[in-house]
Amino acid sequence: MKRAPKRALIVIDVQNEYAGGNLPIEFPPVPSSLANIARAMDAAREAAVPVVVVQNLLPEGAPIMARGTVGAELHDVVGSRGWDHHVMKNLPSAFCGTGLQEWLRAQGIDTVAIAGYMTHNCDLATALDAFHTGFAVEFLSDATGSVPYANRAGLASAGDIHRVITVVLQARFAAVMATAEWIDLLQTGAEPERDSIFASNQRARLPG
Repeated sequence: MKRAPKRALIVIDVQNEYAGGNLPIEFPPVPSSLANIARAMDAAREAAVPVVVVQNLLPEGAPIMARGTVGAELHDVVGSRGWDHHVMKNLPSAFCGTGLQEWLRAQGIDTVAIAGYMTHNCDLATALDAFHTGFAVEFLSDATGSVPYANRAGLASAGDIHRVITVVLQARFAAVMATAEWIDLLQTGAEPERDSIFASNQRARLPG
């Protein structure tokens, strides 16, 4: 009989900068993703799943997330709920130089669920590091979010960035799902649907 996963919920950088600050999340709409982050945290607490809250802090004078600014503070959706472990970082991955892996191992965690911001940056980096260090990864697609970019490589909307990153994660690195599905897993013990690069590519190549 397969052992049930020992999960932790990692809530990444849910800070004021992303909700009314200098880097507003556009897709999914931030009120929606914030509501789902709250639902995930409440469900985790009810199911005795540890909650890790991650906070990104950059040097004073930075245009975003600068230490001592309102934008760098945790959003009240997270701050009012508390956590089991708090990680402060200044690089995209919550694993980079923070001791997070060691803390998770000490708790016997083998599966991490990721919520928070941004889908294509800190969430992605954390998911890849988790995968490469042996954790099973779950990604709550409607409790995360993206912003649009324009640079010398091109232009991409927040919706396009979010969609492409979640498709890529599902193809190898994570089980991507809505918050409601994740909460159902906590309650029923069902297995999330995972996929592979080959199967994902084969479906995309089907005629029509």
